[in-house]
Amino acid sequence: MRILVLGCKGQLGRCLNDQLNNSTHEVTYTSREQIDVADFDETKSKILDIFPDLIINATAYTAVDKAEEDHKAANLINHLAVKNIADICIQQGCWLIHVSTDYVFDGNSEIPYKEDDKTNPQSVYGKTKLEGELAIQESGCKHIIIRTAWVYSEYGNNFLKTMLRLGAERNQLRIVGDQIGCPTYAQDIAISICEIVTKLKSRKHNGLYHFCGDKACSWFDFANAIFDQKKTNKLKIPNTISSIETSAYPTPAKRPAFSVLNCSKIKDDFGVNPSNWHQGIEQVISKLLLQNQVF
Repeated sequence: MRILVLGCKGQLGRCLNDQLNNSTHEVTYTSREQIDVADFDETKSKILDIFPDLIINATAYTAVDKAEEDHKAANLINHLAVKNIADICIQQGCWLIHVSTDYVFDGNSEIPYKEDDKTNPQSVYGKTKLEGELAIQESGCKHIIIRTAWVYSEYGNNFLKTMLRLGAERNQLRIVGDQIGCPTYAQDIAISICEIVTKLKSRKHNGLYHFCGDKACSWFDFANAIFDQKKTNKLKIPNTISSIETSAYPTPAKRPAFSVLNCSKIKDDFGVNPSNWHQGIEQVISKLLLQNQVF
C-alpha cells in the first residue's frame, strides 16, 4: 500500500515513522517543508503526484490557548485544510485516516464519552477540530477518524516532558487536579493506526473511533505517576506536589473538566486495546535516558 503521512515532524508523525519503518508499505513522510497543507493548490498537486492509497493526516494546529486569539490560523489548519485533503481523497479514491481530539466535548459528562455522544466544544481549538471532522464526513471520502486525548511521547513538547524538566528545576509544583482525562502514548496511537491499516482493504464503510489511555486520571495524578517513575530511575523530583483547582490556574482556552473517552468500539472493530499509559511513561523515560535527555 502507498501511504502518505502528513505532519511527519510532530509527535504522532514521528511515532508513525517508528512504527511503519519496517513495514512492507511504501511510505512517504512529509512535513510543512514538503507539503504545506495551508496551500491548497500545492497540497493537491503534490498529493496527486504521490498518488497514495491512504493519507494519514497527523497535522494540526495544537496551540490550544493561542488559538483563542488566532482563530483564522486554527481554522485554516484544523478545518479548511482538512476539507481540502478530504476532497483530494475523493478525487483519488484513497482512504483518509484523520486524528481528532477529546476537546470536541464540553466535559459535562460523568461517564466516558462514546463516539455518537453530543459534541459541544468550548474552545476555538475544539471547534475547529470538530469542523474538520464534519468536513471529512460531509465530503463522502473513505475515512477513519480517531479522537484521542492528552498525547505524550519522547518527541516534541508535551506534559510528560514538561514535568520531567520542571521536576528537576523546582522543589514545589502545583498541578491541576480537577480535570479528568486519559493520557495517551503517541506510539500506541501509531500502533493502533498500523493495525487499522492492515484491515482497510476489506473494509467497506467509514468510521469514527475513540482511542486513549486505559485509565482515567487527573493532571495531578498523571504528574505523580511520572515522578514515581522518575524516582524509580533515581532522578530528581520535587519535594512537594500540590493539587489545585482549575480556577487557580486560569487559561485563555477552556478545558473540558471530564474528557474520558470510551474506547470499546475500536477494540470491537479492530482488536485495538487502549493505551497503557503507565507503561508508556516507563518507555518514554527509558528512551530519554538512553539519549541523555532526562533532567
